[in-house]
Amino acid sequence: MHYLKSLLFALFFCGSSLAQTTDQSIARQWNEVLLEAIRSDQARPTVHARNLFHTSTLMFDALAVYDENVEPFILGKLFNGVEIPFYGVLPVSEEEGLILTEEAINYGMFRLISHRFENSPGAEYTLGIAEELFVQYGGEPTYTSLDYISDGGGALGNYLASKIIEIGLQDGSNEENGHANLFYTPSNPDLIIEQQAGNPGLINPNSWQPINLSEFIDQSGIGGEETPPFLSPEWGGVAPFSLPLFERSTHTRDGHDYFVWIDQGAPPLIDLNTTTGFNDTYQWGFSMVLRWSEHLDPSDGVEIDISPASIGNLDESLFDLEYECYDQIYNWAEGGDVSLGHNANPITGDVYEAQIVKRGDYSRVLAEFWADGPDSETPPGHWFLILNHVADHPEFVPKWQGEGPELSKLKWDVFSYFTLGGAMHDAAIAAWSHKGWYDYVRPVSAIRWMADRGQCSYPNEPYFDLAGLPLINGWSGLVYINDPDFPNINHVGKIKVRAWNGHNFIEAPLFDIAGVDWMLAEDWWPYQRPSFVTPPFAGYVSGHSAFSRAAAEILTSITGSAYFPGGIGEFVAHQNEFLVFEEGPSEDIVLQWATYRDASDQCSLSRIWGGIHPPADDIPGRRIGIKVAEYSLAMANQHINSNGPYPLCFGDFTGDSAIGVNDMLAILSYFGSNTVVGDADLDNDGVVGVNDMLLFLSLFGTSCPQ
Repeated sequence: MHYLKSLLFALFFCGSSLAQTTDQSIARQWNEVLLEAIRSDQARPTVHARNLFHTSTLMFDALAVYDENVEPFILGKLFNGVEIPFYGVLPVSEEEGLILTEEAINYGMFRLISHRFENSPGAEYTLGIAEELFVQYGGEPTYTSLDYISDGGGALGNYLASKIIEIGLQDGSNEENGHANLFYTPSNPDLIIEQQAGNPGLINPNSWQPINLSEFIDQSGIGGEETPPFLSPEWGGVAPFSLPLFERSTHTRDGHDYFVWIDQGAPPLIDLNTTTGFNDTYQWGFSMVLRWSEHLDPSDGVEIDISPASIGNLDESLFDLEYECYDQIYNWAEGGDVSLGHNANPITGDVYEAQIVKRGDYSRVLAEFWADGPDSETPPGHWFLILNHVADHPEFVPKWQGEGPELSKLKWDVFSYFTLGGAMHDAAIAAWSHKGWYDYVRPVSAIRWMADRGQCSYPNEPYFDLAGLPLINGWSGLVYINDPDFPNINHVGKIKVRAWNGHNFIEAPLFDIAGVDWMLAEDWWPYQRPSFVTPPFAGYVSGHSAFSRAAAEILTSITGSAYFPGGIGEFVAHQNEFLVFEEGPSEDIVLQWATYRDASDQCSLSRIWGGIHPPADDIPGRRIGIKVAEYSLAMANQHINSNGPYPLCFGDFTGDSAIGVNDMLAILSYFGSNTVVGDADLDNDGVVGVNDMLLFLSLFGTSCPQ
């Protein structure tokens, strides 16, 4: 388990006196229970982004009931087709309201987590730690009242949990059937990777291919089917937090509709009749994944500076480039991107100290850190961990968006969880809507298929095929007769590359390093565990890129600073302790980021070094994350303290502090709907109708109060 995860959780769950000794809010403590529940469950980023959102919503509405400045998100609304009546509570003092809020959170979180994880592989452990915290806060498991008016906070928590459970059973996620797929079918047969070289069975090189393994273990360490099915290809049909309907496009395949949110269009596709070889964006991108695999060896003598002085501060305008121009973002041969780093720490005024390390250590640590390890809280949960880490920093001051009064720990946690949870949920919906519809191939399938085709560089040389791999002196080549690396005559004509050797060179991961050497491209494996190989869903767009960029934008906004507290965020990967796939790193490596966006960008690069995404998956995912954050922040701020620096602004659906044409397009897209997406139901009557349009028109052309 990652050191940071272990440390935070160990500090939190020490003995049975948790509630009495910790100075963390009850919201934080329940969030820690949820993260531990996720680690003990199957690694399902979509499902757990939804769990993070729903639990955060429960805590938010529990607080809103007893705070007149906060607008509940679901109470009193018609939400996703579920009517949630709310008739208010009896007036109480501020002190009494805090007690009732904590009681509501305690009961609600216990009920909701118990429901969501009752069938989890780690159910016994999860339900045990949930009940322990519940009882420590005075919870009574047999108390099931829903009468929040007469019976107070516990009943309110029970009521909120019951309604969120009801919402979850009809939000399009197919929870009642374990979130199973309803109609998606893959277009390619399985890649039986342990038994065959290359990829001879691939029918469509543009489409996702299932991977067959003798033993599949997901990123949470949970075993599953030998050929795991595509995870959540129909997730575009799940009800979002803040995504407006005008951002949804509808596509149809085999008679079934696929909804795509914030549609980025198709990824680079290969056409055997028109491909131009290495200059083709498909081949350029997947070949780059293979090339970066060469960087995973600490003994190659290459050293780089991984401090914020050299890494980070990437020009965001590069994200607007077309696929053909991605060579302006990435260093195809040497790895990394074109970011210039930061001149100095703006908090301290000091220059960031250089940290020169082996590239082979850095690339492996980065790949495993952002993969979330074998005890994974999944990418959305990882960003909750980072959020909590930021809040624990001694220099952090909890002011919403860096302005206004200092918030209590409870308010900060509830507001930040609500905002980040909504963003992670919407990022999952938007990213997986692309995965399901565009159904794009993963590198392990594409690279092995290209290796089978031959070489695309020299038309007059043997084994030429425009759909093959490039030949680059010193990195890739053809196997010839009497080749010293591959003397077997059966290998003549195959493509050889310098890449990570893979798991056949690792008998004991605690002691062995596979290293990099000449290998047959047909035998290439990503830098992942042999029981995992690659995530069981399509590549385009990268979920890591969407989650991380959305989270980075949210943290930048809600903290009021682009920078980590103190101007730097750090994670120490200790020598020969941190890596799981093989031994390493060979020396202590300190991952460092000046800004949240820098961390997000490094997360995106880690997926290329990890062998599971080409650049074409990455940049569109980042663009989605940026847009998701805009919508999520606007939605959250419409419900958070109306007396704060960003007050409730009716009619501003796009979050640009003005009511204009884009907002009109938004409300028109909602018109007639009783499943409200956004806050278009201005008169709160459960439907977006004529009165809402009249209210909106009375606001048109105005600006939000500042």
